[in-house]
Amino acid sequence: MQMHLTQCENTVGRIQMRKIRTYSNLSRFDTFRERYEYLRIGGSVGEETFGFDRYLNQLFYKSKEWLSVRDFVIVRDHGCDLGILDHEIREERILIHHMNPISIEDILKRTEILLNPEYLITTILSTHNAIHYGDENLLISDPVVRFENDTCPWKG
Repeated sequence: MQMHLTQCENTVGRIQMRKIRTYSNLSRFDTFRERYEYLRIGGSVGEETFGFDRYLNQLFYKSKEWLSVRDFVIVRDHGCDLGILDHEIREERILIHHMNPISIEDILKRTEILLNPEYLITTILSTHNAIHYGDENLLISDPVVRFENDTCPWKG
């Protein structure tokens, strides 16, 4: 009996601790790293999300309403990873990330969290995976700033 109560208390605590992430809050962070930290979920690889109901989210991602909101978010974010202007997405596939994990119920009921741009951000696969799995090594590092003769120690 004691174990059951503890388990229920832990579940309630997790629900209360759930943080709703928004674009308005995200846009207050100036750096890519700060935005990543704000969005980071820290799940584990192989963690089941939709299981046998995966077809539901696949149908949703092909819907006209999703494709329309997706285009809006890409334009709003200037086609940049996490909306950071010096992180243009050029050769990779653009993803739109739900800042708050979605559920089967969200899809079936078409909840606000599903299509409201306030809960969406443009990203790439490696950043998306880093957000979900909490692995900073998946992030693309900033380009190295080069200077004239910086690789030739005998010059300049």
